[in-house]
Amino acid sequence: MQEYGYGRWDLVILNVILFGLFTLTIPLKRKTSSHPKSIYLAFVIALYTEMYGFPLTIYILTWLFGYRNPLTHMAGHLWAELVGEDIFFLFFHPLSVFIIILGAALIIVGWQKIHASGGHLVTDGIYSFVRHPQYLGFLLLTLGMLLQWVTIPTALMWPVLAVLYHRLAKEEEKELEERFGEEYLKYKRRVSMFIPFP
Repeated sequence: MQEYGYGRWDLVILNVILFGLFTLTIPLKRKTSSHPKSIYLAFVIALYTEMYGFPLTIYILTWLFGYRNPLTHMAGHLWAELVGEDIFFLFFHPLSVFIIILGAALIIVGWQKIHASGGHLVTDGIYSFVRHPQYLGFLLLTLGMLLQWVTIPTALMWPVLAVLYHRLAKEEEKELEERFGEEYLKYKRRVSMFIPFP
């Protein structure tokens, strides 16, 4: 018999603390909203609570469709159940890991460039491809998590997170236009907000 894969609240707490500390290290401007950070943290809490604590999505699917799940950790990978374990672990899982690593790298590199700028407008490096690499990084990080371990709450939260990061980027751009004027407007015309191609 396979081992029950839930009730591991130690792993829930550990992951929430790790991702929470990561979030706390990312500075926000004083004028901008902290809603994206809050939604990101709620996303992480919901994800890891279902991944290791309580399989709410599996219970809902069982109730709605009579879905049978052995409630092991492996069976919690719902994409694996849908497309088959071979396809999931050959394609989806490596892709999700790549997206998570890419997202984390964008966050780190983006904030390093800003921190090293001394208050000047940053338009080189990663910022020559997208205007908000750190927000794109958060979106990719959470999208990778969603691809790896989909749940109903996180699938509903991700679009909200995307909208909030878009709004936050717009708010910051107003401040940057006021601060840097035409220099920022030229940069804005040349480089897209999130998607690195014209």
